[in-house]
Amino acid sequence: MLKLPDSLQSFGIQDTVKTDLYINGAWRAGAEGKRIDVLDPSTGKTIASVADATVEDGMAAVKAAHDALPGWAATAPRQRGEILRKCWELMMARSEMFARLISLENGKALPDARGEVAYAAEFFRWFSEEAVRLNGDFSIAPSGNNKILVTQQPIGVAVLVTPWNFPAAMATRKIGPALAAGCSVVLKPATETPLTAYAMAALMEEAGVPKGVVNVLTTSSSGKLVSAMLHDARVRKLSFTGSTAVGRKLLVEAADQVINCSMELGGNAPFVVFDDADLDKALDGAMLAKMRNGGEACTAANRFYVQSGIAERFAKGLAERMGQMQVGAGYAEGVACGPLINQGAVDQMGDLVKDAVAKGARVLTGGSASGGDGFYFPPTVLTGVSGDAEMVRDEIFGPIAPISVFETVDEAVAMSNDSEYGLIAYVYTEDLKKGLQVAERFEAGMVGLNRGLVSDPAAPFGGVKQSGLGREGAHHGIMEFCETKYIAVSW
Repeated sequence: MLKLPDSLQSFGIQDTVKTDLYINGAWRAGAEGKRIDVLDPSTGKTIASVADATVEDGMAAVKAAHDALPGWAATAPRQRGEILRKCWELMMARSEMFARLISLENGKALPDARGEVAYAAEFFRWFSEEAVRLNGDFSIAPSGNNKILVTQQPIGVAVLVTPWNFPAAMATRKIGPALAAGCSVVLKPATETPLTAYAMAALMEEAGVPKGVVNVLTTSSSGKLVSAMLHDARVRKLSFTGSTAVGRKLLVEAADQVINCSMELGGNAPFVVFDDADLDKALDGAMLAKMRNGGEACTAANRFYVQSGIAERFAKGLAERMGQMQVGAGYAEGVACGPLINQGAVDQMGDLVKDAVAKGARVLTGGSASGGDGFYFPPTVLTGVSGDAEMVRDEIFGPIAPISVFETVDEAVAMSNDSEYGLIAYVYTEDLKKGLQVAERFEAGMVGLNRGLVSDPAAPFGGVKQSGLGREGAHHGIMEFCETKYIAVSW
């Protein structure tokens, strides 16, 4: 049973969310009967417990997915698409319930949670339309001896591993294309935010997804369980979103069975502001790029590089905006910045600020946790951050904006590319030619040019370097779950 705050009692959450494993269309306890506590980051208190899956449960989920695969792969693309569209309709009809559930277990402010629900649901609708667009090719061999027929087939059973920062969107961004392509899946959500995944499992069942096609399990032994699944010959695909460190380990595991991998890993996004930028637009974009989900996003602006002529005004404006954000329980109306996911994240933010200050940075607003219940850290802006500060070298994943100054275009590009990551970069300038030239020079899979928000189900999402392999969204997303088959034929 969920323990809901009074403000959430009227949103149907308790009636909607299951807390057991979802395997082969049935809700069941873990093989050993153990449970995992789920906390409300806004209070630090336990709100529920979910089943703790064992390797045995993981194998049961793989078997269910494998048994369901032939029937689902043979289902007409239009029918698969209509089921996905029904998922979109149901999710949008219950959008407020999902938003409050996400806020409850994740901590994000309601405006962010509502945005995530709309974004997450759109992957169901987008891939409902892509299901009927898996076209092949036909050509004549150059020799003229045979015809070349190329078709796309579902890759098979897919293991999907998702993080806690976007518990709905990271799941639908994988489930949507997998089901559209004709694959069956085993979803392993993060233990911090499992309730949203289980609510979606119930929704998909209601929408008509056959039993075994989608299986969901939570576990306190992620490494052991995922490794076992990746060493099962029935599994042919891994789609992972999470840290680069974990992604590297999973790639090693997947190599043993030569499993196809899509990896959406860490980011360290530069946010470059040139002197000729519109200051207000740049500040608007900075707030979007930095404070979406309280900074707990792989696409969050991580390093602010501002040209010297506008740097002082930009820093002052950003500090004013960040300092005015209302911090509090994510599900409380009017709150703009909710808590972080756990106490470890709060401690990490404090350590990052101390390190930067010790290396010469100056805090303009925020900078230290106030203590008390919940996992809160205030929106923070620092200037004069040196290039060797830890918050510049690695992903912050929190509400901290470090600002450094540059002089020339070449310097800005060099500073931006000085990272092992390459997920996304942002640039603000009123000179379109310069903006496009800089965008081409960024070592990043995505670029926001005068935009602080770039994610779109219709666009290919993904990075380069240590930020991952493959793309999600767009038509590219469904191709990640397909095998290309060539048939040589004569007549």
